[in-house]
Amino acid sequence: MNKYIDKTILIIGGGLLQVPIIDTAKSMKLHTLVADMNPEAPGMKVADSIMIISTKDLEGMVREAKRFSENQPIHAVITAGTDASMTVAAVANYLGLPGIRYVDAEAATNKIKMRKRLKEHNVPIPNFASIWSLQDARDSLEYLKFPLVLKPADNMGARGVIKINNREELQTAFKHSKKFTPSGEMILEEYMEGPEVSVDALAWNGNIKMTGIADRIIEKEPYFIEMGHNMPSSLPSEVLEEVERVMKAGMRALGITIGAGKGDIKVTKNGVMVGEIAARLSGGFMSAYTYPFSTGINLNKAAIQISLGEEPEDLEPKFQKVSIERALLANPGKLLSISGVEQATNLEGVNEIFLMNKPGDIINEPTNNIEKAGHVIVTSDSLEKAESIFQKAQAMVHFESDDFFIITEKAINQRARLKFGKEVCWVCKVCDGTNCASGVPGMGGVGNMETFKDNINALKEYFILPRYIRDHKEVDTSFQFLNKTIRIPMMAAPMTGAITNMNAAMDEYEYATTILKGCMDFGSIGWLGDGASPEKYKIMIKALDEVNGHGILICKPRMDEGMLQERFREAEKVNTLAVGMDIDAFNFKTMILKNQKSVSRSVKELEKIRKKTKLPFILKGIMSKVDAMLALEMGADCIVVSNHGGRILDDMPGTARVIANISETVKGKLSVLVDGGVRSGIDIFKMIALGADGVLVGRPFSIFTVGGGIAGIKLLIQQYGDALKNTMTITGASKLKEIHTNMIMKK
Repeated sequence: MNKYIDKTILIIGGGLLQVPIIDTAKSMKLHTLVADMNPEAPGMKVADSIMIISTKDLEGMVREAKRFSENQPIHAVITAGTDASMTVAAVANYLGLPGIRYVDAEAATNKIKMRKRLKEHNVPIPNFASIWSLQDARDSLEYLKFPLVLKPADNMGARGVIKINNREELQTAFKHSKKFTPSGEMILEEYMEGPEVSVDALAWNGNIKMTGIADRIIEKEPYFIEMGHNMPSSLPSEVLEEVERVMKAGMRALGITIGAGKGDIKVTKNGVMVGEIAARLSGGFMSAYTYPFSTGINLNKAAIQISLGEEPEDLEPKFQKVSIERALLANPGKLLSISGVEQATNLEGVNEIFLMNKPGDIINEPTNNIEKAGHVIVTSDSLEKAESIFQKAQAMVHFESDDFFIITEKAINQRARLKFGKEVCWVCKVCDGTNCASGVPGMGGVGNMETFKDNINALKEYFILPRYIRDHKEVDTSFQFLNKTIRIPMMAAPMTGAITNMNAAMDEYEYATTILKGCMDFGSIGWLGDGASPEKYKIMIKALDEVNGHGILICKPRMDEGMLQERFREAEKVNTLAVGMDIDAFNFKTMILKNQKSVSRSVKELEKIRKKTKLPFILKGIMSKVDAMLALEMGADCIVVSNHGGRILDDMPGTARVIANISETVKGKLSVLVDGGVRSGIDIFKMIALGADGVLVGRPFSIFTVGGGIAGIKLLIQQYGDALKNTMTITGASKLKEIHTNMIMKK
């Protein structure tokens, strides 16, 4: 007769990660009593009996366990993969079941108490501080050294964990981490550089046995997202021996003398150190999936036997294979569909594919281990083969998301501010140059930024004049440019130098392709510059080729005409919409820094340049009527009235001060665009009223691209478009051609 058939085990938690231990208990013929606050949790559906209660409700769990045991004795209590060690200990202590002391479970749960206990027992850990307020964090900088890690003292799954590289990042990090702490207590500790392993161990009758060590794959700084793990670890045997020694010392220090221990251990240049140790089996699909697939050992069964007060059986590996877990990520937004899962599951070597989301769910950019779309478990004879199988599975599984659904300007600004850093762009609430973080190179202007500031100030000098007594009109904001219909008269200005000017917030190719794709997706056109570096244009050509040429390339006025011809020829090959030259950049600071010679040119010389391409040709940097007429004479198809965003010379007028005179000289004979200081759809309206056909926008595009990607670009264009449409509605202009100077008034 089965010795477990009349015994009941209480399993705390009914989520996906608890299902394997529930199934194991049922296979042992134990009566499974599962507690979870969600009656629809997968574990609740397979349990023999259920208790609907929060796993964090210690008093309630003890009360309900006592009530249940009055009719049917409970013989063991356990959890796996969830942070319920204190609840398990409370129930075990009350019912007199095998388990660790409650005070020890608390020390293995609260990261501050854990660190203090480990420190008392000389277990190697990083320097740390208990944090309740931002001032606490600032005070701790007197004895803690950057880089640092801030995290809640009372949460798991990397929720709220964030890396801090300098003092300036502290406030943003504090706000992020604070959102994830139930009590408000956090821990700030020195960052441990080096590989990280996840360790499972069992303790019983004075024994502590390591039952699995896996290499963790952590990515997505400043957050710590586990993108997967490899079982077994590939670290040298002497390192793994030290990991075992430190893990055992940590478990003893924390009083984990019976049951399971789960450790996150770092291998640093200063030796092996404890990240965290919890009094439970690991989550992350390790104890229930990769370890059994790698060794043939049912770790859940062994842990259950210990919880029943027995010796664990069958802890010797039956075979040795490589088993890996890898995360699947979906693009942020509203999840529309998931496809390819069945085909991927049928691949040889794929054990399981777990989906954490369903169509209709909102997907966020992951900042912790809970916010992943799925997980793939693969087993093979080698790590190389397992990786190859996963790559095939990953390529088959497709998540389709509407990334525009959840993006917000606040989130974009916060992310951009973090990625730009303190020396490049503070992402001010009002981008007017009065409190700019940087000059050139950077995101600001030269000198005192007077030109930069006057671009904004010149537009501010105009009011909008409404007209209400008139026929109602439907508004059309569409704009014809280069035989293309653009949704609104707004395009992304050529802002190159993601590395030089933007603190490597994105790499050059990613920035260029994001600009081009975002603009194209929302019915606009992205412009790129060839940059100061002589070879950078190749990146831009590659990006243009990615979108079948749907973009414009603006080149520096290089002295070497052969370099210009080379750029034009490559642009033609990828069917670029147009090419041009920013004629004002011949003394641009980054060109000088890169030792690149540029020159101004006469009309005859520009005519010669223009004949080197069959594409439409644009001259950018026009600031006078004379240059506008000469641009027309040399054969330009379009001019851009621009002072280069105040990045060429101080004490130049804002473009809104000169556009009217320039436009009246050449309008109708070529396209007249303008950039500089456009910060809203109302500003677009003003520029068109002053004579422009359309506008280019620079810094806002950079911020929304770095902070929000393609979705950010689409949000920016929509915001400007909505404001333009609203302004046209109020003034009575149904089309762009109906916008006139009588609709604005000088202050």
